[in-house]
Amino acid sequence: MENNENMDEKMTWKENWSVFKFIFKFLLPFKRYFILAFVFSIITTALASIMPFVISTFMDAYLQTEKTTDQIIWYFAILYFVLNLINSIAFFFKWNELQNGSIFVNQAIRKTVYTKLHTLGMRYFDQKPTGWLITRMTNDTDLFPFWQMLFNALMSVISIIIAFIALFVIDAQIALVMLIFLPLLLFAVVIYQKASTKVYQLMLKKRSELNTKLNEYISGMRIIQQFRQEKRLEANFNQTNEEYYGYRKRVIQINGLLLSPLVNFLMGLSIIIVLLMFSNRSMHTVVASGLIYAFISNVQIYFQPISNLMDSLSSFSNGMVSASRIKTIMEETEYAPVSADNDTYLIQQGKIEFRHVNFSYDGEHQVLKDISFIVNPGETVAFVGHTGSGKSSIINVFMRFYEFEEGQVLIDDVDIRAYSKEELRKKIGLVLQDSFMFVASVTDNIKMMSPVITDEAAIEAAEFVHADSFINALDQGFDTQVIEGGSNFSAGERQLINFARTMVRQPKILLLDEATANIDTETEALIQKGLGNMRQGRTTMAIAHRLSTIKDANQILVLEAGQIIERGTHDQLLAQNGYYAEMYLLQSLQSEV
Repeated sequence: MENNENMDEKMTWKENWSVFKFIFKFLLPFKRYFILAFVFSIITTALASIMPFVISTFMDAYLQTEKTTDQIIWYFAILYFVLNLINSIAFFFKWNELQNGSIFVNQAIRKTVYTKLHTLGMRYFDQKPTGWLITRMTNDTDLFPFWQMLFNALMSVISIIIAFIALFVIDAQIALVMLIFLPLLLFAVVIYQKASTKVYQLMLKKRSELNTKLNEYISGMRIIQQFRQEKRLEANFNQTNEEYYGYRKRVIQINGLLLSPLVNFLMGLSIIIVLLMFSNRSMHTVVASGLIYAFISNVQIYFQPISNLMDSLSSFSNGMVSASRIKTIMEETEYAPVSADNDTYLIQQGKIEFRHVNFSYDGEHQVLKDISFIVNPGETVAFVGHTGSGKSSIINVFMRFYEFEEGQVLIDDVDIRAYSKEELRKKIGLVLQDSFMFVASVTDNIKMMSPVITDEAAIEAAEFVHADSFINALDQGFDTQVIEGGSNFSAGERQLINFARTMVRQPKILLLDEATANIDTETEALIQKGLGNMRQGRTTMAIAHRLSTIKDANQILVLEAGQIIERGTHDQLLAQNGYYAEMYLLQSLQSEV
């Protein structure tokens, strides 16, 4: 992870304020819900302060004077019941509006982050573990406790003011004494915030590491079991889990010391002071018991908002860290290569030209150096070379997954940057070595769930690449459900479905990135027939693993360390008796063994 996401560093007040302003913008479109929740909260707070006065009046005016009648009892009972009913209804609407507003805000944040991720270039995803991104999209965008905390903070101020007014109305002198506890409570809030923030940051960092490990271990379970790495990785996971538990335990200890227990202690101390002051006053004059009840009830209302606020401060720490991570993603500048926004240029012929192209993944180490070649419409060019020679990088540059630094890439003599992304994706078909399968029907996997492509077109594409024979042999044919990763199909069958997925869009240009590298012998013949049909009338760039499959290519480019060291047809390269001839001879000898 980059330095600006090092969660070991404590956020300054300036950084906190910047993050708060950023995340608060998401709330504004849904402010109606929070305003309504605020109104209902004022109603509940006001009623909570008024209701003790009802009991106090009943106690002092009737119980103590023995003037109580059935009519008066029913009057106060009904009055208290109605107030309590209104308070409950207001509380329901307050909670409902707060929940709805928070859910809509979280939904907007998640949509915005997801949309942002789609604008980022492949280089960004190369640098970020999948588990890290999943944590950002799930845990960090769930900020309901954060919005609840902000709401509680605002209501705490209102509740304290209302409760203090009630205390002042009952007894101004003792009410002023209660003000002494306010700075003590605020001091406790500051101490807690300082103590908890760093621990929360460390805890969330470990949680992110746990998610990353889980994603890697579950995704790679076959390899883990194949090489019997269960115990080693279990120990590794347990270590991270123990570290997460340690930080979580520290958070619980801080909460247990500085949250409700401290507030309850101060509240108990204040009640003792109140009782002592009323007791002292009772030596000189009569103090009504109902008055004491009303005062103590409002003292509890006075302290309760602070207790609620401190209970949710942990959510504030959590929310600020999560919001800072979201802000980091939204400020990411590793965008996907820029393409035209309109369809001014359309790919008609499929001519491809690279002119002195240089490219680097990290901006420092060039993986393509002065690459130049031309592929005329309908021709096939093949790239061969050892791993790391730059073959796949040419495909990545041509597909606009990455931006190249120098040179020019042209299609039909037009700079590739002038074409819209939609036009490039529609007219260029890419077949990778490993075909990704979605949990859906075979038909939907071919269509990629596109509503534009019909089921008939998907079936025709499968027939075109000779995938229909094995699909029709399935129990449910094209409606057969693909399980995760397509593991209910062989590698060759998955690749045939991948071929159909590419051809259903009728591309003008075909890119084959070692499409025949991992096929099984049972489907190899079908694969070759399918490739033959796919290449007819289409400009094709192919990365070859087996040189025997590209003997008929119009041009073969041999790469080494990002440079083209040989070029020509199969026969021409054999006649040169160079690098290609050596590779071909070696593969021929291996096939004979």
